[in-house]
Amino acid sequence: MKALVCDEPGRLSLVSRPEPVRGEGEVLVRIRNVGVCGTDFHIFAGKHPFLEYPRVMGHELSGTVEEAPVGSSLEKGEPVYIVPYLSCGNCQACRKGLTNACRNIRVLGVHCDGGMAEYVCVPERNVVPTGSIALEDAAMIEFLAIGAHGVKRGNLGAQDRVLITGSGPIGMSAIIFAKARGAHVTVMDTREDRLAFAVEQLGADEILIAGDQAESEAERRTDGEWYDVVIDATGNAAPMQRGFNFLNHGARYVLLSVVRQDITFADPEFHKREATLFASRNAQPDDFAEVVRQMEAGRVPTRALNTHRGRLEDGARLFSEWSRPEAGAIKAILEV
Repeated sequence: MKALVCDEPGRLSLVSRPEPVRGEGEVLVRIRNVGVCGTDFHIFAGKHPFLEYPRVMGHELSGTVEEAPVGSSLEKGEPVYIVPYLSCGNCQACRKGLTNACRNIRVLGVHCDGGMAEYVCVPERNVVPTGSIALEDAAMIEFLAIGAHGVKRGNLGAQDRVLITGSGPIGMSAIIFAKARGAHVTVMDTREDRLAFAVEQLGADEILIAGDQAESEAERRTDGEWYDVVIDATGNAAPMQRGFNFLNHGARYVLLSVVRQDITFADPEFHKREATLFASRNAQPDDFAEVVRQMEAGRVPTRALNTHRGRLEDGARLFSEWSRPEAGAIKAILEV
């Protein structure tokens, strides 16, 4: 089979590998579409801290069933998407249903080879029929589920005034699911093109430029009451710390981002607000199901989100092109 391998930072190769052999309880999936994630660009750039090269990237995956276990409800040729978090099922987190926070988790394309290839084998529980969702759209379910999970963690409702910081793909997914819950959403970023997209395509209510006057402007707009929920999707420690400045009394702060540095905040300010801080890691099965429901309801602008497409065979060239900010990629998809 063909596979796109990141041999080392900055170098991709299209290689021929043996097709994987399905193990007990596994499904062999013929990959059709692979969404390219910020994680993939970090791997390509050599910025991922927990990865060994060479690596086949790719964890936003859709395809068709090639072979399933005897007695499986899955049928050959059935369109499916893949949940890329391979949890152990035995640790304390898994026993509590927190498979997204499994102590022994392996993520396809990061801890083990992923789906930038013609075939992949995964446990049957990680393979889900797409239903009425088109295969190219199903390759976007995983990144959207990240936002859906963060919104669920923040327990957003129609009564909430929400600030989402960072308008990359993950921030956009948070906007979509915050709006699906009826919240009033303000988006803060430095990129005016992304902010315009958030309003025009995703239904964000307001934008806020992340400049020196952001706090004073937010205070003015909210009559000094700030935001009930803040969701950070910047992936940068400085704005993650800055997000504490925008919390209302009793507010919830959800960190979709993760960085290697320590994050600090003023304890007296946090304490007097009786605020709550949430980590949000990966996504759970019900988050994936929520994405599918919102897609089927027409509330996810998949065509607008999928800005770039290309073939797996051209991946080495396309990665270099798509990784440039001026390329304007929101979600790029490789067709296999």
